[in-house]
Amino acid sequence: MKHSGRAFQSALKLIFWALLGLIVVCVCGIAAKSLGLSLFGDLVILAVLWVLFSLFTLYFFRDPIARVPQGAGLVVSPAHGKVDIIDELAEPVFMGGPCRRVSIFLSVFNVHVQNAPVSGKVVCYQYNTGQFLSALKTESAEHNENLLMGIEAAETAGRKIGVRLIAGVLARRIVPFVKKGEDVACGERISLIQFGSRTDLYLPLSAKLRVKLGDIVVGGETVMAAFD
Repeated sequence: MKHSGRAFQSALKLIFWALLGLIVVCVCGIAAKSLGLSLFGDLVILAVLWVLFSLFTLYFFRDPIARVPQGAGLVVSPAHGKVDIIDELAEPVFMGGPCRRVSIFLSVFNVHVQNAPVSGKVVCYQYNTGQFLSALKTESAEHNENLLMGIEAAETAGRKIGVRLIAGVLARRIVPFVKKGEDVACGERISLIQFGSRTDLYLPLSAKLRVKLGDIVVGGETVMAAFD
């Protein structure tokens, strides 16, 4: 599947920069030792912390292959996490008015690769700067840095499905894998949000929900809604 390995590459970059920082500290430690100072114990602690950080980063950036369900009119989850908001609101940028929102909270223990909810074309791509409130707060969806992707479904002309990727207090970087004008397949990897975040799914009011508050969903696999 497309974009396989992108999350692993991001993990390696973080691990590399952390290692580079450790090397700089070690060099400074060697210089300090030549002046009669001892930093050996501190360097050992830093090395252990780097190993722990590396292991956690590799775990955090895991990227399982989605087992995409087959069927007509299905909308799959764009993210891994817990459904903690289901409501109706007006989304004027892409949906063009009232729609249903299903919001998914991603803890640091969830997979943070996002998936296309339907097959279609990315026709809206709007990046918005903002704050970095905790993704646990529902207002983070309105005020935090975010990226809105709008997909026009291939199955039914004119059907719009929106995905808003929202940065959290730790998730300071949204890494999109696709851009405006690209075709995506249902369940395909579309982005990565680093270290805790939230993902909103916007659905037409005609969609029949298949999830409820508190459900744990799997990106690219769990059926969120269906159309008759």
